[in-house]
Amino acid sequence: MATVRHAHTVWEGNLLQGSGVVSLDSSGLGSYDVSWPARSEEPNGKTSPEELIAAAHSSCFSMALSHGLAGAGTPPARLETKADVTFQPGEGITGIHLTVRGDVPGLDEDGFRAAAEDAKKNCPVSQALSGTTITLTAELG
Repeated sequence: MATVRHAHTVWEGNLLQGSGVVSLDSSGLGSYDVSWPARSEEPNGKTSPEELIAAAHSSCFSMALSHGLAGAGTPPARLETKADVTFQPGEGITGIHLTVRGDVPGLDEDGFRAAAEDAKKNCPVSQALSGTTITLTAELG
């Protein structure tokens, strides 16, 4: 069964001086301030589309990797994934780098890297972002 998740943003003003609030409607987990300076300069307590993409990508990748490892008979004890989304004003999102460190009993570095590459290629968020260069660093430890 398909699921649909909802969020909405209310924006006031122009791009450079305006600001908005993005609300996570499906979960009800909160509303977060957004602005152009938070996107193109320092966050100063506000979020950005790129930070939200990073959150989505790191969690989706972790789920895909966990599933793949468990399916191969080596379920992870722990995965920690960081997603760095690079935004260049005037160009857009220019790349995403995933860094994952895993505790996977019974698996060597080569096996972990191969599983991580597969998860990077097949997680739904990676597929949705396929127009962007996605790189990966995967290590056990």
